Amino acid sequence: MSVNIDPKDLIIAPGSNQKSAIYVREQKGKYQRIRRGIAMFLMTLFVVLPWIEIGGHSAIYLDLANRQMHVFGSTLYPQDFPVVAGLFMVAAFALFFVTTWLGRVWCGFLCPQTHWLFMFFWLEEKIEGSRNKRIKLDKQKMNGEKFVKKSLKHTSWIVVAFLTATTFISYFMPPLELYTSIVDGSLGGLAWFWIVFFAVCTWGNAGFLKEKMCLHMCPYARFQSAMFDKDTLLVGYDATRGEDRGRRRRKDDHKAMGLGDCVDCNLCVDVCPTGIDIRHGLQYECINCGACVDACDQTMSQFNYPKGLISFTSEHELKGGKTHLFRAKIIGYGIACILIFAAMAGYWFTRSDVELNILRDRNVLYRINNDDLIENSYQLKLLNKAPQARSFSIRATGIDGIQSSLTKTFAIDSGEMSSQVITLTADPVNLPRRVLPIEFIISDMETGEVLIKHESRFYSE
Repeated sequence: MSVNIDPKDLIIAPGSNQKSAIYVREQKGKYQRIRRGIAMFLMTLFVVLPWIEIGGHSAIYLDLANRQMHVFGSTLYPQDFPVVAGLFMVAAFALFFVTTWLGRVWCGFLCPQTHWLFMFFWLEEKIEGSRNKRIKLDKQKMNGEKFVKKSLKHTSWIVVAFLTATTFISYFMPPLELYTSIVDGSLGGLAWFWIVFFAVCTWGNAGFLKEKMCLHMCPYARFQSAMFDKDTLLVGYDATRGEDRGRRRRKDDHKAMGLGDCVDCNLCVDVCPTGIDIRHGLQYECINCGACVDACDQTMSQFNYPKGLISFTSEHELKGGKTHLFRAKIIGYGIACILIFAAMAGYWFTRSDVELNILRDRNVLYRINNDDLIENSYQLKLLNKAPQARSFSIRATGIDGIQSSLTKTFAIDSGEMSSQVITLTADPVNLPRRVLPIEFIISDMETGEVLIKHESRFYSE
């Protein structure tokens, strides 16, 4: 990580607190209530959205077979890729903006891996007991009690993983059809493959890999240093106030004993999902979940010490300075988010329900027919992105007396593409130059509204 701490400000303890197995202690407090509230909201949204029907489809439905994406009543096609690209760009710059300001708040409070990890921790706590009981259980030899508890724990994990996988698949398949097919046994092999695949991934990630996903596999922890500065808010330990650390009784005068406020209870390590000791300084393994902050505040209250020995702070504040909110980097990321979002919104609100692509005949620029008239051939591909079938008419302008071989109207179903071959014919008398601009005009037959205009070229001898 690029954030450096002056050795005078922090006492770096020798060795590492990282263990081969991490037993996380359950912790309550302000930041854990915030994290649980966000988790409940996001998980509820994740489960409910496929069941909300808008415009005949789920609120978010990815129809891969027809190459369509239905999002809250709007349908996106491959031709609408700029919208999807713009959305990812806005998300990326928003992530940069938030990270520069609030550190790894995404990892601690929004990341799905974190929410499922804490959910699995909670199930493990309820079945196997507290941290000390789990350590004791893992040390003892296999017996009836251990077998039952381990079986119940993994069964609960597998049930959660299966429900997670089926919910995810319901974004690609209507949920009622999915669950009905599962119950009556008619679900296809391909769907079962993906359900099992995602269930195994969920079970493996949250149940076995756990913190290793954050420490070794997630790229976000690695490139975050490019966004951090000395004013970024992150979880930090006030070594000036806390050292020298040491155990004491509640009634002891720790100042007279030459001790700081840290009672060396080690709770900040016990509750950390990645198993680090925040008192060793800032570390890339910290996901800013705030569990150590709540644990330390709890201990400080029990000893009647001021809270905030471990807190969301900045490097400047750790050194006795003041955090500056408005910085060039934050302002730059914010402006980039606004500009990209504005461009994406502008494209979205000006996009047409009709997509037209015109290809000229590549074999022959022009032909002279039996009436000594000049002919040019084109292939028109018309996509109807409206939610209903529509009838269209096509005409060409730009040359006096130009005639089209396509005089009849034609209908296109919603989401369908029609390919039409059209031949334009013009009198050489009306062709003062070898290349003249023309314009194809697509109109709605019911309303007469001109939907799209497309320029092309007409060639002659």
